[in-house]
Amino acid sequence: MTFSSRPVLSGLLLAAAGAIAFSGKAIIVKLSYRYGVDAVTVVMLRMLIALPFFMGLGLWAERQAHAKANPLTRRDVLSIMALGFVGYYLSSFLDFLGLQYITASLERLILYLNPTMVVVLGWLFFKKPIQPLRMWAMALSYSGVLLVFSHELTVAGTDVVLGGSLVLASALTYAMYLIYSGQLVQRIGSMRLVGWATSVACVCCIAQFLLLRPLSAADVPHEVLWLAALNAIACTVAPVLMVMMAIERIGAALTAQTGMIGPMATITLGVLVLDEPLNAWIGVGTLLVLGGVFVVSKYGAK
Repeated sequence: MTFSSRPVLSGLLLAAAGAIAFSGKAIIVKLSYRYGVDAVTVVMLRMLIALPFFMGLGLWAERQAHAKANPLTRRDVLSIMALGFVGYYLSSFLDFLGLQYITASLERLILYLNPTMVVVLGWLFFKKPIQPLRMWAMALSYSGVLLVFSHELTVAGTDVVLGGSLVLASALTYAMYLIYSGQLVQRIGSMRLVGWATSVACVCCIAQFLLLRPLSAADVPHEVLWLAALNAIACTVAPVLMVMMAIERIGAALTAQTGMIGPMATITLGVLVLDEPLNAWIGVGTLLVLGGVFVVSKYGAK
């Protein structure tokens, strides 16, 4: 192996590991629900454990040369708070709510539509044209989700509509975060934005629990606490860092394409850990979603 190829290999490994780690979040959440806890409690525990790590990331980023040369303004702080609320708090909470009603496999396929939503929002808000190739690719992806959704609807009933809508709203709010964070990232840096925006989201999740639930609701089985710790560290903090490191080595486009392993990992874990079904509907739907997103990511701009 040549010296120049090592960063590429390490970047690909980091991107793949980050995608797999992210995919485990839905599995852990579904396991937590088996102990009788609700979404408000589960997301609070996850963010409570993750908060010190993200605050540490924000403080570390503030000590870097780029941050010292670009101190945060009042407008920056307000933008970070808004993006943290929409892109991490609201998106996470809607996702956790939706997982109460649908399988982890369908949840991951819906969330994976995120790049197509970014394209649509760019067209709606900034008048960015959508090339015909992207239109066909997006139609392919959405047809895959609809295929899996319709099959799950016949099996699980109308709760799938509610769960799917919540997860779709989660993907949409995160797409809005991506759309509006672009200019801010260039000014203050990605690590800095992620550290403080996720810290804002953590505080929102904790405040939500304190407002909606008695403190006694935090007295959960110790299995739930272990799952929350695993979710916070292995499926939240670690993949954020791994994806950022991968982007530094191989760029955002290749990192996103490597992340296509994520839905496959979720489906595999869902079958092995949660005993979720694996059938032709899920297989075909997954291939359609992955194929469409791949085209949007790699060839859409041409």
